[in-house]
Amino acid sequence: MKIYTYPTREELEKILERPAFDVTALFDTVGSILNDIRQNGDTALAKYELMFDKVSLKDFAVSEQEIAEAGQQLSPELVKALQEAHSNICRFHEAQRFTPVTVQTCNGVVCRQKAVPIEKVGLYVPGGSAPLFSTVLMLAAPARIAGCKEIILCTPPDRQGNINPAILYAAHLCGVRHIFKAGGSQAIAAMTFGTESIPKVDKIFGPGNQYVMAAKQMATLHGIAIDMPAGPSEVAVICDGNAEPAFVAADLLSQAEHGPDSQVILISDNEKIIRSINDEIEKQLQELPRKDITAKALTHSFSILTHNLDEAVSISNQYAPEHLIIAADNYRQLSERVTCAGSVFEGKWSCESAGDYASGTNHTLPTKGYARAYGGLSLDSYIRKMTFQELSEDGIRSIGRTVMEMAGKEGLDAHRNAMQLRYNKVNRPTR
Repeated sequence: MKIYTYPTREELEKILERPAFDVTALFDTVGSILNDIRQNGDTALAKYELMFDKVSLKDFAVSEQEIAEAGQQLSPELVKALQEAHSNICRFHEAQRFTPVTVQTCNGVVCRQKAVPIEKVGLYVPGGSAPLFSTVLMLAAPARIAGCKEIILCTPPDRQGNINPAILYAAHLCGVRHIFKAGGSQAIAAMTFGTESIPKVDKIFGPGNQYVMAAKQMATLHGIAIDMPAGPSEVAVICDGNAEPAFVAADLLSQAEHGPDSQVILISDNEKIIRSINDEIEKQLQELPRKDITAKALTHSFSILTHNLDEAVSISNQYAPEHLIIAADNYRQLSERVTCAGSVFEGKWSCESAGDYASGTNHTLPTKGYARAYGGLSLDSYIRKMTFQELSEDGIRSIGRTVMEMAGKEGLDAHRNAMQLRYNKVNRPTR
């Protein structure tokens, strides 16, 4: 990876720019798919499944028998791993349950807030060469814990019309029963508008390629919420001179192998360790099955040499990475200064892979710099926080004049009158 030595602030602006891809360029293609499925439902969905996933489907729903048999097709080791990961993910997300709030803001005025689950959620899980069964756990476990009444899962089938059994077993662990064989932007379209087979949902979650991302963005134009904007996977690693080069190289490669558009960056105040890590990257790269994909990601990845680690943290905050690993002796101190990152991995033993699979935190995270404004997926992503207020006669007396004054000055006389009528009544002289 290219090394930038003590870049200036102006140079950093250019260095930290993500590889550009204009997803709006796909809107015409994706928009036509959405409109077709909106108008023609399952007929259009079947057409696009044949076109893109190369499979002719008569029934999109996964049967109960397919779900029940999925676990029998997996090794005992994978079953145990999925169960343990599910347990840790549930434990962490259950601890995020919202506590209702009740506050008397002034005499006679009581305000409340409570959490209500989103009723219908759609989960998209990519298939293809790397079926992401871990994503099923990350999306479905918090949806169930939140209490969503209807959980719809769409994932692309293989050319024989089958779903990867690990995806089905993970869904079974999370209590998901409505699973459909549909991939790509056509699956997003089906959950956006509903078809004869696939129900319409209120919010769509999950990663995907550029076409899926474009479809999710377009879904928002039709009143459907999405989890977060997303782009290619990325990781930043901050390390000192005592870091293990093999560990850091492996962490960087673990994100680079996601796809050719992924990006990884290394930031350190020690030039010797940077060069050692770059050598280790070349060594480990040769052993990877996804070597070609990983190598392409490394062409737009880089290292930055800084004067000190405080400067390294500042650069990381400017970049706002999806994942941040701090492989330094004083990682706790540095971690406190992190303000923009999707998820932070503290210390040399905390590999990003742990968060991707089994530590308990969620791996659905903001990319492309969105960590400046978005957090990762959590229990809050599946709930709506509603507020309530109750005013008594004393409440009208407490805030009546304030409300009337403010409404009057904004020129909203009907607002003022709604309070004025009540205020006059509670202040009417008694005989």
